Amino acid sequence: MLRILIFILLATSLNLSAQKNIYESARFDELSNDHEVLAILPFLTNLDLKDQVSKEELGVLKEKEGYAVQNAFETYFSKRKKKKKLPVEFQNTKNTKAILSQNGINYQNIDVYTVKQLSEILGVDGIISGTLDLNVLLSKGVPTEFSFTDYFSGGANYGRIGVKISDGDTGKLLWKYEKQINKKTGKNTTDLIDRMMKLAIRKFPYERERKKDRKNKN
Repeated sequence: MLRILIFILLATSLNLSAQKNIYESARFDELSNDHEVLAILPFLTNLDLKDQVSKEELGVLKEKEGYAVQNAFETYFSKRKKKKKLPVEFQNTKNTKAILSQNGINYQNIDVYTVKQLSEILGVDGIISGTLDLNVLLSKGVPTEFSFTDYFSGGANYGRIGVKISDGDTGKLLWKYEKQINKKTGKNTTDLIDRMMKLAIRKFPYERERKKDRKNKN
């Protein structure tokens, strides 16, 4: 009985935490009304690893982690669209990478381009992007065994992820979600994104009916 109560309290606290870490623009419906296609960019990664690696190797690892999140989001949205029709499509990440490469844009210099510039180059209505701060290589998988001592020593904390949706025409931030990464958030990148979005799903703006659709039903 005690275990069940602890589980319920933990689940509730995680859900409340997810809600607090979410921002949505008051102009979301207005600015996203004509959105049809979004592009998912590789996440900009900061690695603080215990093991000493060369600057070159660190750059390669950052890029790998950033693309792993991009691929994980594409996998998540592909699965989600099979369950529920969303009002937007997501550009194939292979096409996104190819178009960026054709325009001389890569992981090392993508951050110097604005949302408006990238949206125009990619031919999309909005951009999904974000940041990743890690002290482990999440893409390789992490231990998920639960231990209360980890929470006192800090061994359960692996970093933080922030995801945002921006409007292509204006470059305005429409939605943002930040979450700490720990042993309870998933064993690898795909698992992390899947669990993270399940917590935020009620607040993910494209899960709702379009504003005009809601008006038509009223």
